[in-house]
Amino acid sequence: MKTWRVVVIALSFLLLSGCLVSFKEPLPQSDPAPKGLLGKWTSTNAWGEPMNLELTRIGNNRYQAVSYFKARPKAREAYPFTVSRHGDRWYLSAKVPAQFGGHFLIAGFELNEERELVVYNLDLDQISQAMGQKTLNGQGFQTDDGDGVLINNSMPEVFAYLDNPANSDVFVEAVRYQRLANAK
Repeated sequence: MKTWRVVVIALSFLLLSGCLVSFKEPLPQSDPAPKGLLGKWTSTNAWGEPMNLELTRIGNNRYQAVSYFKARPKAREAYPFTVSRHGDRWYLSAKVPAQFGGHFLIAGFELNEERELVVYNLDLDQISQAMGQKTLNGQGFQTDDGDGVLINNSMPEVFAYLDNPANSDVFVEAVRYQRLANAK
């Protein structure tokens, strides 16, 4: 599996067409995780493989995602992340590996009424369109693992774009997790 996809899965996210939207800045603040986020989750990835996700606290408003495939429980990937609430949305932010620029990934998430963890990716096409319209500033990049864009705007400018109701469809569902049955 491609390296950055493993990173993204580890954060429970973003198996969308090999595309990556990254930012020069991380989330401007970190908040305590919402009740119910931490713990053990399970899902099936885009290739039909069962995977598990463990979300734990590693410090003051800092968390870690540990992802592994059920068939390979010893092959684990761990990545630190922070969460932030902005308006009605929860976001998470994590550092992207150096081979993909070393910047920051931002995704949306929610804990829905069915007690699922639903993670949303930013749609690369819509972000690219916003760059073409000069609503967002950035540049495209390519790696062996897929296309991406790096957004240069400050986080207040990014949130002004994300909070605009006209851009409500910029997030697309990436993955849906269920609480692991034997988790405490």
